[in-house]
Amino acid sequence: MINSLWTDTVVLPSFPTLDQDETTDVLIIGGGMAGILCAHCLKEAGVDCLLLEADTIAGKTTAGTTAVISAQHDTLYKNLMKKFGYTKARLYLEANLQAVSSFRSLCENIDCDFEDIPACIYSCSNAALMEDEVKALHSLGYNARLLHEIPLPVPALAAVEFPMQAQFHPLKLIASLAENLNIREHSAIQAFGANEAFTEHFRIKAKKIIVACHFPIWNTHGFYFMKLYQKRSYILALKNAASISGSYVEYGSQGLYFRNYKDLLLVGGGDHRTGKKACQYDKLRKYTHEQFPQAKEAYAWATQDCISLDGVPYIGCYSSALPDMYVATGFNEWGMTSSMAAARILTDMVMGRENKYADVFSPSRSMMTKQLFCNIASSLSGLLTPSRNRCPHLGCALKWNPAEHTWDCPCHGSKFTKEGSLIYNPATGDLPRPPKKAE
Repeated sequence: MINSLWTDTVVLPSFPTLDQDETTDVLIIGGGMAGILCAHCLKEAGVDCLLLEADTIAGKTTAGTTAVISAQHDTLYKNLMKKFGYTKARLYLEANLQAVSSFRSLCENIDCDFEDIPACIYSCSNAALMEDEVKALHSLGYNARLLHEIPLPVPALAAVEFPMQAQFHPLKLIASLAENLNIREHSAIQAFGANEAFTEHFRIKAKKIIVACHFPIWNTHGFYFMKLYQKRSYILALKNAASISGSYVEYGSQGLYFRNYKDLLLVGGGDHRTGKKACQYDKLRKYTHEQFPQAKEAYAWATQDCISLDGVPYIGCYSSALPDMYVATGFNEWGMTSSMAAARILTDMVMGRENKYADVFSPSRSMMTKQLFCNIASSLSGLLTPSRNRCPHLGCALKWNPAEHTWDCPCHGSKFTKEGSLIYNPATGDLPRPPKKAE
């Protein structure tokens, strides 16, 4: 489990391990926010479901989130209009605004520190980009605001603000929801069949299966190992720092992001593809020391995100050959909002109801993007790199990460402890033998 601010300030319920064969209407694989919300929505709809988690619920990517709930996903909307057209861009915006509202309603009677806040993206180098994004949003009927000042010690030229977005404590919400769900922990899926899945010792038969385990683990369908890559991001939680009353994200792949939680300021950044660069804590600490010299570090953690080819998550049928299997993945850096959107869409799909947003997120949409060829090149490089230590997922060379003391796969982002225990999929198990020491 990731040791973060969230894991340190809540006690999650625990659940038994699967100890027999099971039959259920819907099997959900993955106990992060997406899986828990799917299980909650299906239960509310009267559907029998069983959730299996390979480790403990909310222990990986959900534990590492900054827990902002927002329909503002970088400067995405201008690009969506160009690539997919007005209608799909509008539907994507609606789906995510609806997700924010769904969280607001769900959290009304749950003590999870839910707060309405504005969400902003800013640029220190390109005001025109922010202006163009505001124009695109106005054309979609959304009243985003263009700002020229933000409450941060950064030379921002312009910013785009979404009002009435939100933030919360994600594990407090999960702790409340999970108490009423049918969950088995430490029950990793190893293989699939027709309307069935297998752990090491048991079989689960299901009419429908939802794969919500961060990175899809069935390689022979859907081409997710080509559609996705993973990247690391680093977060510090500081005492005696600024109060900013909102969430702020800097435009750009190396941009910083900020938000408060109670008396702490969360500062994140240093993003890079897993296995490709060194840990970025030092750069983040240098920045925060310069900008907030009186601040004290209370928490530090890293998280990992699945990045899609075109900036839109994959939510829907796992592949055309598997009409009873669904997937929720590729949330980019907006996992909380996308988890709720996925839960609503997949609940409708499982129940045979039409959902007007499903086509926007369809995993079967075109793969032809520049990022696809970057992913292929990275995989080929990993496969051809000579190394004694190989990832059990597809055989890429593992890279030793001396800062985090982990073995990282630069192809698809699987991550292992020094001793070889699995931390992040798509690998489905530990390394077959203790890794040999990095040379």
